[in-house]
Amino acid sequence: MAEQLHIIARVLASPQEVDANAWNGLLALQSHPTPFLRHEYLMALHESGSATPKRGWTPRFMTLWDGDTLLAACPLYLKSHSYGEYVFDWAWASAYEQHGVPYYPKATIAVPFTPVPGTRLMARDEERRALLVQAVCQWCESQGVSSMHVLFASNDDIKTSADEGLMLRHTVQFHWKNESPTATMSPASPDGNNPPPARYASFDDFLASLAQDKRKKIRQERRRVAEAGVTFRWSRGADISPADWDFFYRCYERTYLEHGNPPYLTRDFFARMAQTMPEAWLLFIAEKDGHPIASSLIALGDYGTDGLVAYGRYWGALERVDCLHFEACYYQPLQWCIEHGAQRFEGGAQGEHKMARALLPVQASSAHWIAHPAFAEAVERFLEREGQGVEGYLEELQGRSPFRKG
Repeated sequence: MAEQLHIIARVLASPQEVDANAWNGLLALQSHPTPFLRHEYLMALHESGSATPKRGWTPRFMTLWDGDTLLAACPLYLKSHSYGEYVFDWAWASAYEQHGVPYYPKATIAVPFTPVPGTRLMARDEERRALLVQAVCQWCESQGVSSMHVLFASNDDIKTSADEGLMLRHTVQFHWKNESPTATMSPASPDGNNPPPARYASFDDFLASLAQDKRKKIRQERRRVAEAGVTFRWSRGADISPADWDFFYRCYERTYLEHGNPPYLTRDFFARMAQTMPEAWLLFIAEKDGHPIASSLIALGDYGTDGLVAYGRYWGALERVDCLHFEACYYQPLQWCIEHGAQRFEGGAQGEHKMARALLPVQASSAHWIAHPAFAEAVERFLEREGQGVEGYLEELQGRSPFRKG
């Protein structure tokens, strides 16, 4: 405990107030890092005007220090609404309003507009992670906020949060793994360690692993796109030209506007990504009659021995073609992942239809602290009922495997 007396908590109004190398170095120590928690990504969100107090995201990053050494940190925001989070608490806000109790501002530990599971509570060890949670909760109490929410957290974050008394909430996402269930497994080594699972040799090899009806459907969907005269090209990192970034943004913006909303992310955000994190992006562009008509943008994270992971992020089209969305957002990225040895493709939030494309259900978790005792009890009861439903839903989905048997 004496050592903890040297630990100082500092609340930062911008990621700019912490050194990028210190932040990224701490992130590299975590069990589930993603490119979305990198200093460059968070800076781009703020400097581009995408995540700002005016838009309801007021940064109050919590950091723990021992002298000049960063021991723990998390991206903490004061929120005046619940947009851009993808863990829906509108019913909680409504209940507060009905009882005349303000729900906003609330505090959220998250990456704005990014429902990708990963580390949220960066720390050098479990003890510092627990101190970080304690510091956040104490700060929230001192500020009089209604609640605090750790969204799309890693397993380490969830364990610490539960140990510190936070309530857990679970949802379902759909991820694809580059693991052929039909490949012959190599025998275990003499030391008893199992060999890594065999990866797919090709997209056809992947199709061969699926049940006949799923395989037939994918081939039909791909054929429709090809027969419409659509071809694809991809670019990665610094090879993505400014013109291609501009075209992508036209598609991205069009998709949001068609749904009646302005896009969350500005064109300047993606310009900053091209400048500071080019290696983290893979762009597919669909062309017809020599002209681009649609695009999908994939994020990439390379974790050394843990391999390459791809994240489905954004898509849009200027022309409607049957099954183009499936080709641009699933089949082209999966084919790229197979050809380039990526170990996993995370398809994003929600979407049971993804199972037909062999993206399987996984549990994604969040943790919640509620200041008001009566509301905390009510939320706990709600989460218990909801959790039983999610557990049953997962069991049901797991019984509907798209892979062929035997």
